[in-house]
Parts: sequence; structure tokens; C-alpha cells
Amino acid sequence: MKYDSISELCRKAEEKNLTISELVLRDQAVLMEKSEEEVKCTMRTMLEVMRDSTKEGVNADRRSISGLTGGDAFKMEQRVKEGQSICGPMIGNALIKALSASETNACMGKIVAAPTAGSCGILPSVLMTIATERKLDDEQLVMALFTASAVGIVIANKASISGAEGGCQAECGSASAMAAAALVELCGGSPAMVEHACAIAIKSVLGLVCDPVAGLVEIPCIKRNAMGAANAFVSADMALAGIESKIPVDEVIHAMKVIGDCMNPAFKETAEGGLAATPTAKRLMKEVFG
Repeated sequence: MKYDSISELCRKAEEKNLTISELVLRDQAVLMEKSEEEVKCTMRTMLEVMRDSTKEGVNADRRSISGLTGGDAFKMEQRVKEGQSICGPMIGNALIKALSASETNACMGKIVAAPTAGSCGILPSVLMTIATERKLDDEQLVMALFTASAVGIVIANKASISGAEGGCQAECGSASAMAAAALVELCGGSPAMVEHACAIAIKSVLGLVCDPVAGLVEIPCIKRNAMGAANAFVSADMALAGIESKIPVDEVIHAMKVIGDCMNPAFKETAEGGLAATPTAKRLMKEVFG
């Protein structure tokens, strides 16, 4: 991917009167020396895996190998079905799907790292939820994945998508930005709105540490996926309303990198700080590993 910034990506799309996804698909086909249809075919496979992961984890009895997690997607589904979700059916359904995909990952099921396994529930849950709400077809979702992917690549190049390098802001934060970008395009927003949605999503989780209990991608990762999905919807909705981030998105990404570089190693996937260092977390670690 040749884009050096989100702003450059959006500027090029606007100059050529294309959506970001159309621009990215065209460029990727050239770079990969494949037809656009061949490139989309690969992305369709990713979409199907994502869709399956948002369903597979909705199981009352399923538990991860560690025994620490499982069954939460089912609990959320029951609440939504009963009409009790205070977030309403759309966000409620997004929470179900985010928890499901994350629990699928914890149970060694098949997922798409989007951009990482630890943040695998955010983008799929957002896409599947908005598809149901707006009656979108798979072709639209596939194209949205190109937009999300481009955002993820820029973040990976300019900052990080790794919890071990930048904390959870780099994983769930990046995934939220990718999902927000996809949402804006799917809802008819402009490339400029995509920029603002990405900036708002990342700003909302700056400094978020990576502190997995017992070193496993389960606690608090799974619940952070649900929060990341909600963050994507909120960020996209604000951008679509014309609300702008006063700090440009590429400066926000740089700030995330600086924060990650300054972060104590205890807060970067080492399970030595944050929630992983609490008395309960230490007890759970002994229960799992002895």
C-alpha cells in the first residue's frame, strides 16, 4: 500500500471522484497484478469468515480452553431479544456480534485478524449490524472492507496495530477507526468524513493499555471489543453529522505512536501491570496455570 497518510488517501479519492474503497481496490489490483474481481474474491472469503465468527460464539455453554471466558455473547443476545437493551437493538446487536467473534477467537475458532486477533470482533460486528439495519448487500460490505483495510495499513505503517508495541489503543483503537471509516462510507459519507471518524475513534481510546489477565487474549480484551464497536458507531455518527475532529487524523495517529512509545512495558501485553496485576487477576492466573 503506497499511501503514507489517511489525509493523502482521502485527498486522492476526492481528486479522482472515487470512494476510498474504489480507489484502494483499483490500486491493489494493479499492485497485485490481478483483476479487480480476483482481489474482491479474496475479500469475500474474509467477509464470510467474519460473518461466521459473529454467530459461532453465541453459545450459552461454550467456554475457552482456559475456562476464563465464554457465554457472554449469549447473555447479551437474550437481553436484546427481550427488548431490555438500554442501547437499543442496533447497538445491542453490535455488542452481541463483537462478543461472539471475540469469544470465537478465545475458543480457538476461525476469525479474521482485523487488524489483530485481539481486536477481531470490532469490524465484523459493525459491518454485520449496519448491513441488517440498512439492508446492505455483500458487495457493499466487501467494498467497505477495502476502506477499512487501507486505514489499518496506514496506522500500521505510521504507528502500530500491536498491543505489545502500542498498548490496546493500537489494537482496539485501530480496529475502531477502521470500522468507523467503513461505516461512514457505507452510510454515504464523504472521504473527509472518513478522516474525522477515524480521528474521533482513536482519540477516544488514546492511552488504553494492553493488560491481559494471565497473558491470555480474553480478559479484558473481549469486552473491549464490544466497547470498540460502540465507539465506531458513535464516531461515525458524529462525523456523518458534520462534526469535525479539531486535531487532524494523521496527527492523532502520530500522537498514538508517541504515547505507545512512552508507555511502560508493564502496560504492553506483558501481563505485568494494569488489570493483570490485580489480586483477582493473579488468582485467576494460578487457577489456569497452577
